Amino acid sequence: MRRILLIGSNSELLSALRAHRPLAGCVVEICPGNVETLRALHARAYDVVVTDPHTSVREDLALVEEIRVVRPGIRTIVLAPEAAPEEVLAALQAKVFAVFSAPHRSGEIAGMVEYALADETAWRDGIQVRSGLPHWITLRVSSHMVDAERLMRFMTEYRSDLPGSERDDLMVAFREMLLNAMEHGAGFDSERVIEVTAARTARSIVYHFRDPGPGFDRQDLPQAALSNPADDPLAHVQWRATHAMRPGGFGILLSKQLVDELVYNEAGNEVLLIKYTE
Repeated sequence: MRRILLIGSNSELLSALRAHRPLAGCVVEICPGNVETLRALHARAYDVVVTDPHTSVREDLALVEEIRVVRPGIRTIVLAPEAAPEEVLAALQAKVFAVFSAPHRSGEIAGMVEYALADETAWRDGIQVRSGLPHWITLRVSSHMVDAERLMRFMTEYRSDLPGSERDDLMVAFREMLLNAMEHGAGFDSERVIEVTAARTARSIVYHFRDPGPGFDRQDLPQAALSNPADDPLAHVQWRATHAMRPGGFGILLSKQLVDELVYNEAGNEVLLIKYTE
């Protein structure tokens, strides 16, 4: 039986987890504080711990260290009032499963708990920090949907300095390029990795993606909406269905509309997303 432990009084999240259909059959319990949590973990194994939404990222990361002494394989989801870029980076380096800052959306958290329970083996090495500064981070990410979802969550918090709608648009473009790299460059092979760099300059936000594939010819993309003829705007949908590809194909076209520049290298296995902040 799978067990989920919530820290603090969070009746809304408790109800959301118990109502989330993929978590049916899981036991969801609450501990009032960190001391009681450590006692509970000494007494019984849990699969996922969700921290108190009122404690800071720094406090939670200290707790994560103590939890791993007791239960090394446990997955921890950090809830906090806020998460500065350097705290998001610290959480990545501490290999927590995900971070959420306020406002906390119970449905999104329940979905992340579902991902945490689904990924039992290689999640701890799924996102590796190669370079870590608050204004420049470089990551190696396993080509796996769970790690894509985890990275989206970290990147959303990493850019918490942007207005909500602007950040949402940027994350849509980020997600499309990440999934393109995983699908077309790495074939969703979890043993292959995507390199992702996120940088902030005085006047721009820059993302760089590099996948392990041979690249592609941008003039020959029947799977992408960008290549549809004017008289058949959904031609790529039929092509993708015929070739057993996931629904989509709008990534490049959509991303070009959401950022200021989208630039590929000659081979087509590296791409820059650039958003100007002035």
